[in-house]
Amino acid sequence: MGRAPQKRTLETRAKLVAAAQAIVSESSYIELRTEEVVQRAGVAKGTFFAHFKDKDALMDQLIGARINDCLDQIEAHPAPGTIDELIKELMPLVNLMRCERYVFDVILRLSGAAAIEEIGPIAQTFERQIIVMAGWLARGPFRTDISPQLMAEGVQAFYIQAMALNFCAINQVVPVEDRMREYLTAWLSPVKA
Repeated sequence: MGRAPQKRTLETRAKLVAAAQAIVSESSYIELRTEEVVQRAGVAKGTFFAHFKDKDALMDQLIGARINDCLDQIEAHPAPGTIDELIKELMPLVNLMRCERYVFDVILRLSGAAAIEEIGPIAQTFERQIIVMAGWLARGPFRTDISPQLMAEGVQAFYIQAMALNFCAINQVVPVEDRMREYLTAWLSPVKA
């Protein structure tokens, strides 16, 4: 079994993350530069790379934590009973995921869909999203011919598709919420015999 990280190591990593969070809050994710992070944290550039393989590894931590914050808030709410309520509950998460094209790209690359070797924070949030939504959908007035897990996977796929289309100049005219409503109505409505 490996040794626990030393206190100093944890403190240095926390300083790097705090510096990166401050930079993002003042500007944006895409404008974050490792040079500025190490300068603000007061460490050498080599120290950054001792803690993070690259900028994406840092982004995985930062964005993954923000997604988990959204999921904490979502979990605290009662299960939505309509598609409009479901969309309303998901919009803080969707808005975070699409706050910058760069953020959306990082999320897609690190979601696990690209067969990455290591399961990081963002990939873990994708599984958590499914668990939360499956619990909601099992209690709602939605279709019953498929499992709540499959319904949740479909919801996730549809809101990612709605966001992706919104980044395309041709498709920006349809608001994400409207596109989600169309997809989710088709996907979640009970099947009529």
